[in-house]
Parts: sequence; C-alpha cells; structure tokens
Amino acid sequence: MPKVLVSDPIDQVGLDILSQVAQVDVNTSLAPEELINIIGDYDALMIRSGTRVTEAVITAGQNLKIIGRAGVGVDNVDVPAATRRGILVVNSPEGNTIAAAEHALAMMMALSRYIPSADRSVKAGEWKRSDFTGVEVYKKTLGVVGLGKIGSHVAAVARAMGMKLLAYDPFISAERAEQLGCRLVDLDLLFREADYITLHLPKTPETTHLINARTLAMMKPTVRIINCARGGIIDETALADALRQGHIGGAALDVYEAEPLGPSDLRELGKSVVLTPHLGASTEEAQVNVAIDVAEQIRDVLLGLPARSAVNIPGLSPEVLQKLRPYLQLAETLGNLVGQLAGGRVQELTVRLQGDIASGDSQPIMIATLKGLLSNALQERVNYVNAAIEAKQRGIHVIETRDAGIRDYTGSLSISARGNLGEHAVTGVLLGGSEIRVTDIDQFPINVPPTQHMLFTLHRDMPGIIGKIGSLLGSFNVNIASMQVGRKIVRGDAVMVLSLDDPLPEGILTEILKVEGIRDAYTVNL
Repeated sequence: MPKVLVSDPIDQVGLDILSQVAQVDVNTSLAPEELINIIGDYDALMIRSGTRVTEAVITAGQNLKIIGRAGVGVDNVDVPAATRRGILVVNSPEGNTIAAAEHALAMMMALSRYIPSADRSVKAGEWKRSDFTGVEVYKKTLGVVGLGKIGSHVAAVARAMGMKLLAYDPFISAERAEQLGCRLVDLDLLFREADYITLHLPKTPETTHLINARTLAMMKPTVRIINCARGGIIDETALADALRQGHIGGAALDVYEAEPLGPSDLRELGKSVVLTPHLGASTEEAQVNVAIDVAEQIRDVLLGLPARSAVNIPGLSPEVLQKLRPYLQLAETLGNLVGQLAGGRVQELTVRLQGDIASGDSQPIMIATLKGLLSNALQERVNYVNAAIEAKQRGIHVIETRDAGIRDYTGSLSISARGNLGEHAVTGVLLGGSEIRVTDIDQFPINVPPTQHMLFTLHRDMPGIIGKIGSLLGSFNVNIASMQVGRKIVRGDAVMVLSLDDPLPEGILTEILKVEGIRDAYTVNL
C-alpha cells in the first residue's frame, strides 16, 4: 500500500480521503533534517505553508510521486527540482479564494476605520473617539494588482461598495477587466492614482519588491496598501520608512518577507499599520476545501489518474481533461510506437495535429507524445511532469504543426521521428471517441489497433512472403492474433503489421530478416 506523509496540520476530512488508498502518517513537528531522513519511505507528501520542501528533501524522496500543498501558492516547494525528478506538485488554487479575498477586504476596512487600535483603546478603559476618525472607501479609487480569482472577487465586492476600480494584470485582456468593472492601466498610473492598492499576485523575480522606495514615492500621501498575497512583494524597510515619514497613509499586511515576523519597525507604527499572522486562508470553510481538494488529487495520482491542479504540468479543468484524455493516450501510444521504430537516438520529433484537436490546447498532447517517445528508454523515470525536460536534455528538437482542415476523422495525430538510424512516421486516430487505430506507417495506409506485442516488416509485395513469415513465427511457437498489409502499388514495397500473443523470442528477428523480400523488420512492445 502507498504511504503518505502529512507534515503540516490538515483537516481530518483530507486525512480520511487519503486513508482510502494509502497508509497515512501525520507528523507535524519534523525538523528539516528529520524530514530528509524519513521522506524516502513515502510515495506522497502533503503540506501547508509550514514545511519547506527543498531540493535536499526532493533528492531524498526516492519514491515520491506527488507533493500536495493545501493552499494556493507553492513558494515553499522547490518546483524546478521536483520537476526534474518527475515529481508532480499540486495545490488548491480555488479552495481558499473567498477566504483570501474577504480577508483583504476586511484588512482594507480595518485600516480605514482604525478598528484594531480602537479595540485595544476601549479594552484599556479609554474612550478616545477623536483619535480614531477614519475615512470612507465609497467613491475612492482601488488599484487591484493582479486580477486572478482572488483579485477579481475583491474587485467585485469593492465595486458593489461604490469604489472606482483600476487594475494591472499583464495576462488579462482589457475586455475581461471591463467585465469586472475595472479600467486596465499600467502599473505606474495605478500607483499614482489609487487611494487604496491591494496586491493579488505571486512572488516571482519580477514581482519581488514590486513596492519599493521608488514606487512608494510616486503614490498619494494618503494611499493605503493591502498585501494578503505573498511576502516579499513589498520592501518592508522602504514601507516602514515611507509610513514613518508620512509619505503614505497606511498599510495592512498579512504576509511578510520572513515568517513568523521578527523584530520589525512595522510593529511600532501605531494605528497606520494593521498586521495579521498570515490569516488569509484561515477560515473553517477554506481549511476544509483545500484539504479535500489536495487530498483528492493525491489519491487520484496514487491510483494512476491525472491531477487537476498540477503546477508543473499544463493545468486543465476536469471538464477539458475528460475530453482530452483519449487524445493524450493516442499521443502517448503513437510516440512510443514511432520511438521504437526509429530506434537509436532521436534528434527531431514532428507532431502534426489534424482536425478538431488542431484548434485546441496542444501542450498536453505534445507532452504526452514526448512521454511515449522516451518511455521505452527511460521507463518509470519519464512522466508527464519531466518529459519535456528529458527531451530537451537529450537535444530532441520538437516541431509542432497544425492542420484543422483535415476532416477524414474528427481528429488525428501524425508523428515523425528522425534519428541517427533514419526516419519513421506514424498516424493515428480515435474511433468512436476512444478506440485507437494506427492508420499510416511511413506513408503506407493501414488500419490497426495497437496491441502489446507487434511485429512490423517492410518487404517487397510478392507472392508467398506472408506465408513464409507465418510459418517462421509458428516454428518459434509465436501465435499471430491479427495481420494486415499496407501497400501503395501492386508488386512494390509494402508494410506488414502483425499483432502477436507473445513477445518475439531471442534470435527470431534475425531469421525474419533472412527471408527473401524482407527489407527491414521491427519489434514493438507497448
């Protein structure tokens, strides 16, 4: 039975899901070196924000298939290292959307009305109403940096409260922003015009210290900044200096460059600063949602099924994945087939998408083809996570072409592989939406369902050759399940495809190549 290690607190409902398919060990007090020492025994690791999954942990996790982060980000996981090792990394991009958005809105209101400071004052026996005169958000301009699911929800609520909306997001269209009631602008304009700025974007090299001394200097002296996204997007030293000098009006932070927050000038800035200990996802509902989401994905992967929210393979919704899954199997099968026919080192792979699939997302199909191509040589070392990396490291040049005009079938794939031993090409289709058929081998028309053991021959189309091959296989006790010949002209070259009940015994291929008229022969095991 697979083993799952849960190294951060996870709602019980998630543990129950994992227990359906695996032995679940919960240990939430592991030091980094302790995690490294035991991770080799586990097939999956489920975490939240407390566990740091470093390259050393990933290297030690010889059996790891999946790392699941019960939350939105994966900042605490070395995703490139996991990808190189073929380990799937998944998260829950939507499980805490509402919780995080509501916390950002709550922080904005708390900052506007000085609620935390007023609360402390009253509890201390004071009644200093004039010290806590706040401001209204109505008709103020909110700058939303990042219009993903969380930022979009914040924008929708803020719009309902009567705020004007500016937005910056380089990955969203102006039309989509307008649907949300936002005016899409460049970042400098947003910084200059906003009364409130709320951040909803990941921490990357490009967004690290996005809010810094230079950008703070261009903001209104009354601006209030809210960060419930990721620590490090704001230069906290520059922010504290700007607040102390009155260059901006206030800040509300739920995330920090180093957590837990250590000694910081931000603690000493009174009512102009609201600080919370990374509570964005800390609602009962969100904890249940992310636990269910990630546990289900870990369970599915351990059962051999795809994950719906992988961060290091193309992300597909369950609906799209369900529609695309047969084509992924087709691509993987054809990639495996052409790789074995080509033999040796493949230098160039060309994938031609035809018909309906030519107009969709091609990246998953390309990855499935590469997985199939490399699987015979790399076995379990190649999967949907690292197939593209393995191909690149081996110098395989990948070419994608499309032809939506071909309508012989709803959708088909044509794959060719060129290597040091020559070039081969195969074409395949889906019949009835799920049945794979190989319809072309090296431009010879055939119609063959792929099977586990197959023999391909290139021969001269002449009387008796099929009988000779059949007799030879029979003498080696090899049973033929089916046979088909494809040819272009009578008495020219032809391709024969035999489906076999058993793999070919040692030495028989050499005997086949001795048969008069046989130009070449290949065995394929799928």
